[in-house]
Amino acid sequence: MIDGPADAAFGPALASVTGGRVPGAALGIVTAGGARAVRIAGLAAKTRQAEPLTRGHWFDLASLTKVIATTSFVLRLADEGRLDLDRPLTDAIPDLRQYDVAHAPERRLTFRDCLLHRSFLPAVAPIYTYGDDPARLRAFVLQREWRRGPPVYSDINFILLGIAVERLTGAGLDALPLGEGLSWGPPPGPAVATEFCRWRGRMLRGEVHDENCFAMGGRTGHAGLFGTVDGVLDVARGLLDGSGASAAALAAIRAPVGGHRTIGWEMRHPGWSGGQACSAGTIGHTGFTGTGLWIDFDRGVAWTLLTNRVHPTRHSDSGIVELRPATGEALIAAWDASVGGGDRD
Repeated sequence: MIDGPADAAFGPALASVTGGRVPGAALGIVTAGGARAVRIAGLAAKTRQAEPLTRGHWFDLASLTKVIATTSFVLRLADEGRLDLDRPLTDAIPDLRQYDVAHAPERRLTFRDCLLHRSFLPAVAPIYTYGDDPARLRAFVLQREWRRGPPVYSDINFILLGIAVERLTGAGLDALPLGEGLSWGPPPGPAVATEFCRWRGRMLRGEVHDENCFAMGGRTGHAGLFGTVDGVLDVARGLLDGSGASAAALAAIRAPVGGHRTIGWEMRHPGWSGGQACSAGTIGHTGFTGTGLWIDFDRGVAWTLLTNRVHPTRHSDSGIVELRPATGEALIAAWDASVGGGDRD
């Protein structure tokens, strides 16, 4: 039953690969019952001897780190009673803006504010240009007076959450448990190439693409995680069947708050990456390097599309914005046709 939808859903990615818009693509589909299908095409790296992409290659998951790792870690600590989502970050980071304890607005930000991207923090900042000492850059993030603005999707929110997790656990993010097929870099197997980094002066492969994460030690709350297609599918199945998170955590990531966001994730909304055919309660997230994960709980199916669309440069028209929803639309249409399903709204 799953092979037909997989073939249909892979059509847009296969066209992107054969048309030269993305070097390689891996599509994985999994059901709540454990059925799984993977489709692979293209190259892991454009080299003199082009390397075909395989099921065993590791992708830089980029911002999927936010949901697969950081959100999960925070919710696990909440389950254990070690943090309260509605308490300020200063419970874990008492030295946040420590030179303006009485007035610094950063000191009033809560864990929930950051998980929902409803803080005043900017989307991103070139933290890596301020030095290359990870401890010093963490101190810079904590003590900087951040320019205030309207709520936006923000890497800074999750950098702070990552620091909070490290403080509460007394260990680096890489010391916390991950499933098989997930790893902080460098990964333990062959990796797809991402971008030729002008700052580092080399083609990146097996080291994190995100400049801020790299400068801060390669393991941060917003980036740094690598995964295989099967590693990402294992995460999705754990959420679909309830084995990968507590009931409280599942409720948190599935409940809409203030529009199309949930704790850590997004839900279907006009123009979103998962397409419009999926159920209204579908959650998903994307990563800058060309990755994504979407989970349709009502249908009991999830899919991940992993590409190296920034290889050899981010400054090209990869068509990823159109490719992602096209994949979701094709999958759901074929899925519904195969199981006799219909609208889940």
